[in-house]
Amino acid sequence: MKVRTSCFGLRNLLQGLSFCVRYYFRHNHLQTTCLYSKIKPKKCHILDCSGSTCTHMTVPPGSILPWRFFSCKEGTKIPSKRKQNTSITSSELSYKNLLKSEQENWKDISARYKAMTKRIKEKLEELHKYTFNSGSPRIRFGENVYFEENGCIFLSKADDDGGNVDILFSTEDLGFSDAFIQRIRISPDQRYMAISLKSENSEEATCVIMKLGHFPVVEKVIPNVFSFEWATNDVLYYTSQKNLKCQNVFMTTFTNQKHTKLVYTEQDARFYVDIYCTKDRRFLTINSNSKTTSEVWLVDCRHPFKLPALVQARTKGIIYHIEHRNDELYILTTYGEPAEYKLMKAPVASSGMENWQLVYALEEKTKLVDLEMFSDHCIMFLKNAGHLYLSVISFVSHSVQSIKLPTWACEFELESHPEHTTGTCYFQLTSPVHPPKHFAYSFKENNLIEQAVQEVPIITNCHTTRLLAKSKDETLVPITVFHNMNSKELHRKPLLVHVYGAYGIDLNMSFKEEKLMLIEEGWILAYCHVRGGGELGLSWHRDGCQHNKLKGLHDLKACITLLHELGFSQPKYTALAAASAGGVLAGALCNTDPELIRAMVLQAPFVDVLNTMMKTHLPLTIEEQEEWGNPLADEKCMKYIKSYCPYQNIKTQCYPSVFITAYENDQRIPLTGILQYVQKLRKAALDHASRTSKKGNRIPNIILDIQANGSHCDSSWEDSLNEVARHLAFLNKELEEVCHVQHMKSCK
Repeated sequence: MKVRTSCFGLRNLLQGLSFCVRYYFRHNHLQTTCLYSKIKPKKCHILDCSGSTCTHMTVPPGSILPWRFFSCKEGTKIPSKRKQNTSITSSELSYKNLLKSEQENWKDISARYKAMTKRIKEKLEELHKYTFNSGSPRIRFGENVYFEENGCIFLSKADDDGGNVDILFSTEDLGFSDAFIQRIRISPDQRYMAISLKSENSEEATCVIMKLGHFPVVEKVIPNVFSFEWATNDVLYYTSQKNLKCQNVFMTTFTNQKHTKLVYTEQDARFYVDIYCTKDRRFLTINSNSKTTSEVWLVDCRHPFKLPALVQARTKGIIYHIEHRNDELYILTTYGEPAEYKLMKAPVASSGMENWQLVYALEEKTKLVDLEMFSDHCIMFLKNAGHLYLSVISFVSHSVQSIKLPTWACEFELESHPEHTTGTCYFQLTSPVHPPKHFAYSFKENNLIEQAVQEVPIITNCHTTRLLAKSKDETLVPITVFHNMNSKELHRKPLLVHVYGAYGIDLNMSFKEEKLMLIEEGWILAYCHVRGGGELGLSWHRDGCQHNKLKGLHDLKACITLLHELGFSQPKYTALAAASAGGVLAGALCNTDPELIRAMVLQAPFVDVLNTMMKTHLPLTIEEQEEWGNPLADEKCMKYIKSYCPYQNIKTQCYPSVFITAYENDQRIPLTGILQYVQKLRKAALDHASRTSKKGNRIPNIILDIQANGSHCDSSWEDSLNEVARHLAFLNKELEEVCHVQHMKSCK
């Protein structure tokens, strides 16, 4: 049961999420984008494969599927330009003036970071040579092997060691030079190949269907596609999206009488639709999900023209997802008490909730990260108290084996999926400072094998510490800390704190070159797993959303305070990093407890919650109400949001220095809100400095870097590398000033 979305797959479904794009990473990428870092593999896009499927995975969970329609030489109709109203309103003029002002401000001050940015980039590029494995996963189809490299899709024979390959598709040759391959689906008889393409500056994907053979040709181009699956050899189902919403499912055929028809429409604006094919290819599932509720319809792949059959009508607060094995549906669901994920099953013919039987229930405070079905087994990838382990369910012996994984590991990533009947499951383990290591679990031998691969030639004496901070209500909040074992006087070392705390999404703790670089330079890295995220299961998310949002803020304060009390740095050497919805808690902490940190870096931050949630004309505001509440319908909700909203609570006081990266074409986080936030924050900081003018009084740097390229989810390798280097140059400059002052004092 894998890959319902572009970059995440089941792991995001397991966090109780719909497939709304903005709420993933209000960011979500990642991609995530990914939280704080978006450095991606250069010129090689890794595919996450599932039988006949492959999904683009250039970044670890944290990055989303953006879309925008872009031109193609063959078969793509470019939208005509409509006559535009050229009159400019006063609000538009104000926006343009603010934008121009900030762009000029960044141009004036960027020179001070140029030299350090260049040095950091060089270090990261050197690290990248050693840590990035450019090998591309293969999709095996009988004797044929499909793989993608550098924007091309190749076909080779499984037993061919001579390197003979045929090129089936090239993004550049077909006019998609600014796009990368995101997802691949091969039809069961291998006559057709469907590919989704997207550009890094876009919010839309285009699906290209190729007819394979001696001379592959473009059969059809479909704009604005989110997900797609082959039901049969020549019947493709796909979902379309508009304004970041995905509510229609279509079926298109490639027989002699080609036609396309609408199969399903979701009427509720809170729900988002995608499609998925069960591992055994028996059913295609139409999944309609909000953040708290879901509903699934089945398309029988043996009879793809029949109407979809409902599994179970949506019930408020119940999430479920479907797999299939031996005429039984295996249902991953929150049904029953406690309201955490359970694996249940029911006959295909009697799929209603009253027939669901429990197969396996998770332990308390356990997070289900991913699940993979095989013919005789099911593997669950789990987190408990910060540690990773596997639960292997045997459908033959009806037993469950629990395998604890290495203590350094913080993230799983399933590798190219084997056949449904295989006896081995392949995956990778990683942490922010540990490059991916390959592992395999053998069902027959019932053991875990660390695969013999060439080790990354980097030696780091990194120590991992797991702590628990007591929050305001005495809830224990996990913290994961990394530092160099050779470091002395940790209380004098710079500390970079990471936070997210929304949508039930875990902090991204997969490997990043810049994290390894920081550890080697003596930094301490801390990851605060506050409520609102998903690290301790669905209840952890529920305890930090809507009317519980302030709990996440209290958690963050408790985490940073504990770190300082234990001798991990001190406020004047501490920086905070957040992205997208993580900007809510980071920005709120700056208002309530600015003395805890010296500097902050934010990536496309959500800092104007109240005004955004008051604007129902925005494409995803209604969906977001299950996370933030509805201030228009509930006055208490409005007052509550106002109590923590970063923009609403800026006041005249001493703030930490702040560096924000935003994207001009971001459809999830309106740039207007960020511009207004920066202006208000800068004024408050300057007003405080003018009122308390003392010798040596610090005026914080409030910097906004607006990127014309890139998007909320994806940027090119070069753009993302530059972005991370600028962030680190800013942090080094800010903390370097403190260290310089301290050094001068010690010399007197």
